Amino acid sequence: MTELLMFLLAALEGKFHVGLAAAGSGIGVGLVGMKAAEATGRNPGAGADILKISIILAALIEGIVFFAIFLV
Repeated sequence: MTELLMFLLAALEGKFHVGLAAAGSGIGVGLVGMKAAEATGRNPGAGADILKISIILAALIEGIVFFAIFLV
């Protein structure tokens, strides 16, 4: 039983942090989209500026996944 657990942990060792980073990134992009839609609803005249900022923030948030994949 212990050997099976060690084998499973060894198989997950390099992939677990990437999955956590991807899940966190997905949640982060979802929150950015939610707040951008809320801000556009409150101030429709600033929609273009809000769109620019949210695209930049989404790209930066998704960069976390690439750090997890390639640098760690």
